[in-house]
Amino acid sequence: MSNVISAFFATSFTYLMTALGASCVFFFKKAHSHLLNLTLGFSSGIMLAASYFSLLKPALEQAQSLPWLVVSAGFLTGGLFIALSEKLFDILPKHFACKKRSFMLVASITIHNIPEGLAVGVAFGSLSFGDSPIPAILLATGIGLQNFPEGSAVSLPLRRDGYSRFKSFFIGQLSGFVELVAGVLGAVMVGFFTAILPFSLAFASGAMVFAVFKELIPEAESDGTLMPSIAGIFGFTIMMLLDVLLG
Repeated sequence: MSNVISAFFATSFTYLMTALGASCVFFFKKAHSHLLNLTLGFSSGIMLAASYFSLLKPALEQAQSLPWLVVSAGFLTGGLFIALSEKLFDILPKHFACKKRSFMLVASITIHNIPEGLAVGVAFGSLSFGDSPIPAILLATGIGLQNFPEGSAVSLPLRRDGYSRFKSFFIGQLSGFVELVAGVLGAVMVGFFTAILPFSLAFASGAMVFAVFKELIPEAESDGTLMPSIAGIFGFTIMMLLDVLLG
């Protein structure tokens, strides 16, 4: 039980870092289209880097057998899941269809946060088997610091889509709340989630990559300038450095 409580506090930290990142939306007084296109480009870079360094790479390392098959299947399934979800919006009334990009963005980030929370929970749950707590603490710290730009990657594009600052923040922080729930579940059912974690990580990666290619990048480039692409490079670099340095 103490390990479950530790996982709860660890994922509470990662969730609060997401909320802190989402609070960046309060610094925008008006939703200027050019500025918010930059945030879409920046968010795209963050999400692409996270899809590999935070998700695919750990999935390949953790898969016990046939990692290429497990990770490929998870990646394709995640992308198809978001694609089918998008098609569902096409048959919904116009009011819902116009929110399709926002849904895909929030869904992909939220799905991405679930296996990250599971990873933290599994790390703390494994302490029951005599593992050192240091790797679990470092993992939670690294994921928490990475969650700051990910929180802004949700709230800022939502602001660009016309949501109020408070609503953009609320949805942004809510996308990180799933990490707390997943962390506790991972600690309670450590053996089960250890087995499915590689597939889950790859699934989340596929969902994120599809959302970036289908919605974020085309919309960011709608003004015809190079600046959103440059912002994407910076976003990718920042997220890559966080993932590599914090491991």
